[in-house]
Amino acid sequence: MLVQLTKELKTEAIASQLRHERMREEDRSPDFFVEVKPHVDHWHTMLAEWEEQTSQFIHKFRPKHIRKEQIDAVVDGFKQYIVQSFYKETGKKRFVLTIQASIYTFDTLIRAIEEEGS
Repeated sequence: MLVQLTKELKTEAIASQLRHERMREEDRSPDFFVEVKPHVDHWHTMLAEWEEQTSQFIHKFRPKHIRKEQIDAVVDGFKQYIVQSFYKETGKKRFVLTIQASIYTFDTLIRAIEEEGS
């Protein structure tokens, strides 16, 4: 379950980067209540579930390359870039770096789970 959820969040991180590029190309602003809020609410729910499951995994298995602080950073970054991806005004450099850091953590977590055989 945790591996699947992590893969879904990783896919959305990549989709956020693509969405941001598309919004810049289209040079438009989204309707917050029609486009942004429903999308963000859905992913915030999934992110909260992922954070809970990941915390339990870390507590139980104490993986070598994953720490709670990394998970906290991913959660904070994800909450930001999921919203920012809809707005063309968002600066690209930090936006992309935050997504790349999240993807790295997602991949590291998946490897840790597979090593534990959970």
